[in-house]
Amino acid sequence: MPGHIDPTKERFALFREMDRPGPVHMLNLIRLRPVAAYEDGTQATGAEAYAAYGRDSTPVLRDLGGRIVWAGQPELMLIGPADEAWDIAFIAEYPSVAAFVGMLRDPEYRKAVRHRQAAVADSRLIRMRPGVPGVGFGDMTLVEG
Repeated sequence: MPGHIDPTKERFALFREMDRPGPVHMLNLIRLRPVAAYEDGTQATGAEAYAAYGRDSTPVLRDLGGRIVWAGQPELMLIGPADEAWDIAFIAEYPSVAAFVGMLRDPEYRKAVRHRQAAVADSRLIRMRPGVPGVGFGDMTLVEG
C-alpha cells in the first residue's frame, strides 16, 4: 500500500477553508525510504534526500515567518499500531494559514519538495491550533488569534 506523501486536493481545500487568525502548528511524522525514489534516478538514501529538502526549504519557511517549535526522534510506539514507526517527528509553526499556503506556492519551495517526495515512504501531517501548556493532563488553554 502506498504511503501518504502529499495532501489530496480535497484535504488541502478543507485546510484552506479552515482559515482563522493566528498561528498554525503542523505535527509532522515522517517515515523515510531506505533509498530515495527520485524520478530522475538521482542516487541518495532517504535520509540524505530529506536533509536536502530541509536545507533547500528552510530559507522559505524562515522568510514566511515560520519555524520549528519542537523536534524529536521517535523511539517506540507505546500506544497505537506497532507498524507505524516514524523516523522523524517535529512541529512546525506558521504565522497563519496563508503563510503555509504561501510556502507551498513558493517557487524555491516547489523545487525543494522533490527531495521530500523522494525521501518519504509515509507521513502524517496534522494541523493543530497552538495551546499554552499547563501543569497536568488536559490542563491547556488554546491560543486565540
